[in-house]
Amino acid sequence: MDKLNINQWAEEDRPREKMMQKGAEALSDAELLAILIGSGNTEESAVALMQRVLSAASNDLNQLGKWEVHDFSRFKGFGPAKSITIMAALELGKRRRLQERPERAVIRSSRDIHDIFYPLLCDLAQEEFWVLLMNQAARVIDKARISRGGIDQTTADVRSILREALLQRATQIALIHNHPSGNPRPSPEDQRLTELVRKASQTMNIRLTDHVIITDGKYYSFTDEGLL
Repeated sequence: MDKLNINQWAEEDRPREKMMQKGAEALSDAELLAILIGSGNTEESAVALMQRVLSAASNDLNQLGKWEVHDFSRFKGFGPAKSITIMAALELGKRRRLQERPERAVIRSSRDIHDIFYPLLCDLAQEEFWVLLMNQAARVIDKARISRGGIDQTTADVRSILREALLQRATQIALIHNHPSGNPRPSPEDQRLTELVRKASQTMNIRLTDHVIITDGKYYSFTDEGLL
């Protein structure tokens, strides 16, 4: 039995036509994803297939954004081409969120920091450590990744952080990293590093304004918790 092409479905089950008639907002997540893959398998339409895929990801597009090709390949009808198409679309969605926020934003709270970095860090399977660079008016100058796979608190790491601030003439900085485990609370190592950077930046007349730990759905702010 051949798999059903999207043009062979019953008219009421064609998401392309539905989108043209009613707009993208009228489509479910599964219907939008079905448009991308075009066809299902010998037993189900693309919509039904994507409903099963989404169910396995707890109907959460953020969770689906963490999937790799091998995760999709568990489902009949999903080869590398369809997997890559879905992964590319979710990556574009992430990049769109990043572009919606102006780079020269003013940082007024930990939530502002979170909103800049959440699209960058929420889906990662390993730790990344970033520094946000600001001027005296708390306007964002730039952001820089210091390390991938964690940070080991060496003097070189602290120097890397301050080097970025000095090169861009930042007078305020914030530290940001993610916890792939989902637990936003800082480890003793996170606390020690924060104190090291705070003391080192003071000598350079640079203010450490916050250290924000991001997970998928939650975040922790050293400043909000009274630790800075």
